[in-house]
Amino acid sequence: MVRIAARWLLVLMLAVVAAIVSVALVNNSLASPQQPVREYLQALRDGEGGRALGILRASVPQSNAAMLDGSALQTSAARISNAEIGDTEPRGGSRVMVPVDYTIDGRQQRSEFLLERSGTEWLVFSKWAFVPAPLPTVEVTVVNSSEATVNGVPVNMPGGRNKFAVFYPGEYEASLNGDYFSAPATRAIVSGTDSPVPPLILLTQATDELNQTVALKVKEFLDTCAAEAVKEQRLQPGCPFYHSTGNLVKDGTINWTITEYPAVSIEAFDGQWTIAPLAGKARVTARQQDNFSGGFSDLDVVVDFSFNARLDVGADTITVTPQLSY
Repeated sequence: MVRIAARWLLVLMLAVVAAIVSVALVNNSLASPQQPVREYLQALRDGEGGRALGILRASVPQSNAAMLDGSALQTSAARISNAEIGDTEPRGGSRVMVPVDYTIDGRQQRSEFLLERSGTEWLVFSKWAFVPAPLPTVEVTVVNSSEATVNGVPVNMPGGRNKFAVFYPGEYEASLNGDYFSAPATRAIVSGTDSPVPPLILLTQATDELNQTVALKVKEFLDTCAAEAVKEQRLQPGCPFYHSTGNLVKDGTINWTITEYPAVSIEAFDGQWTIAPLAGKARVTARQQDNFSGGFSDLDVVVDFSFNARLDVGADTITVTPQLSY
């Protein structure tokens, strides 16, 4: 009987030890503070913003929510590589900090998550939850545009500005790629709620397509004006170019040609797109008679000219209106 009792006692002790080890293993894995962090990071990779928000227990500040779900969120998380969840660090009371080290664009980064013990399951397994905090935000501004693209998603930019609530860690990229206006992409890494995020500023410029289209319209205007001046045989036509002479010019000999077309530069000014002052050269040739001697000679002069033009860009139209002063 003693031997049987001893055997049962040994089995019982082994069972107790196994139970203690099992509890410890579970508390260090599935019931560890790192587990909610794993689940949260996976939700980001899956682009499931609702699940990520629930796990993080975060509040959403007043902002645009376009970055909080779907492809925009997946794009942000996809830029994270070599993520490693570190050991917990005590933060007083029932709170701990869980660090995550990772790289974005080849640069080493770290995010720190604050969690607290929220109870137990089955009286032995610890439960951990994120300490609630508001999500960080990223501000985006764009020059002279009411739209942009952030993490591949088209977004509205009222007055050229918008603020987006974002998850972390992640990287957010803003750009503008229109037919007529574009801006180089700019990026910001968001590592936590306490790290300031620099605003993404899009410096919009006219595209080559718009510059070429405007240059063509300016050329068409000047060529048409020169042709009309020849047709009307005028040295001082209603054009940006003209010539004055005291001699008598023989009718039918006046000819105007543009020898240097203006270089087009489109600039942002006071919330509008403007064409910088246009300057070029025109050549006039004719047969003239001296008023005093009566002798004939050839007139051949290259004149400098300049003028302004107003630019109006619609969804499908580009209008260039010359502004001439006489």
